[in-house]
Amino acid sequence: MAVTSFTRRWTLDDRAESVWHSLPVDIPPGCEGLLVTLTVPDVDGVVIDIGCEGADGWRGWSGGARRTFAITPTAATPGYVAGELEPGTWWVVLGLHRLPVEGAELVVEATTGPVSVVPGLAEYAAATEAVAVPARPPRRTLPSADGLRWVAGDFHAHSLHSDGSTPIANLASLGVSAGLDVLACTDHNTEAHHLELPSVGRRFGIGLIPGQEVTTESGHANAFGGIGVIDFRRPAAEWVKEVAGRGGLLSINHPLGGDCSWRQPLGTAHPPLAEIWHSSWLDRRWGGPIAWWEAWGLSTTTPIGGSDWHNPSSLSLPGAPTTWIAVDASAEGPDELVPAVLEGLAAGRTSVSAGYNAPVLLRNGDEFVVLGAPNTVLIAPDGTRRAIRSDAETLPAEQSGGHVLATHTGEFVAVSH
Repeated sequence: MAVTSFTRRWTLDDRAESVWHSLPVDIPPGCEGLLVTLTVPDVDGVVIDIGCEGADGWRGWSGGARRTFAITPTAATPGYVAGELEPGTWWVVLGLHRLPVEGAELVVEATTGPVSVVPGLAEYAAATEAVAVPARPPRRTLPSADGLRWVAGDFHAHSLHSDGSTPIANLASLGVSAGLDVLACTDHNTEAHHLELPSVGRRFGIGLIPGQEVTTESGHANAFGGIGVIDFRRPAAEWVKEVAGRGGLLSINHPLGGDCSWRQPLGTAHPPLAEIWHSSWLDRRWGGPIAWWEAWGLSTTTPIGGSDWHNPSSLSLPGAPTTWIAVDASAEGPDELVPAVLEGLAAGRTSVSAGYNAPVLLRNGDEFVVLGAPNTVLIAPDGTRRAIRSDAETLPAEQSGGHVLATHTGEFVAVSH
């Protein structure tokens, strides 16, 4: 057993140089485990993130949710990937998210050797066992184009693998209770949760989409698909190319989300998706998200929605908003739905509503179907408006690109691509 300790006062100069700093740890051949503890002063204005990079690649991230983690060949703290500890130089990665003017003294202690207790593992297992499969509400069947059917999803949710309060199993339970067919699990800067998704999805009867929220202080983006970790420390324009090159899909998250608003330079790179409807859009008379979508590109950006659920105090439960995706009608069961939904996203076949049973605007081929939204107005990309007077109407889809449905008082009730 060997202990490597780092004690240092980190200053604003360090943060100006880079938000992320790496501390080396030597991993010998046959190492039985790594246990890392971060000690942070209990003063206002200090928020420090922590993660781990192995000699052969990324092993996990806690952000500011945990101060200690362990990795062994057979088990790891939630948020980290278990497996053989390849010999060589590993790195404890610190994120200087918030520092006071006077700086802060941080202590990092890394111990190599047998790990008697893996932090967080027993609690995670117990919480998972306690989750029962809930009853699903009556399914909503929506009219669709030939060969397709509409399924309900939420593309943003967190578990104990990052800063959420619950295991993947409970996310699945909440999704089923909301009537969802699919739910994207998007923990921050890690793919540790991906291993659980297929088995948990089958148990609960819901497609759990592998995702990761690529997270920085200048904006967040969800990378969908089992594509490996996207390095959040690299320029965001590289995320776009890397995700596309690996066959995944990238979405800009909550672009007008307070201090998490999107401020990353992208140059000519343009992700195919954007979280136009985020749970923070509480007053839908506020046109900011629609204005951002128009400026970003109504015709080139497919809208999706996300609850961004973390814990019971979150702004909304999974499924609020609900993203509807038109998928191959033959796709049945969680294992088939996940790739079918990713294909539907790539094709731009989405509609977003406030919830599972809320008014909805569907593009079916060369027609729009408007359901549950009497006395509203359909607004096309060029600003053309058409009145919707009844509970169910069908209109020609005269323009391509994003459309919105709004009340006569200016409240947005649905969007569609």
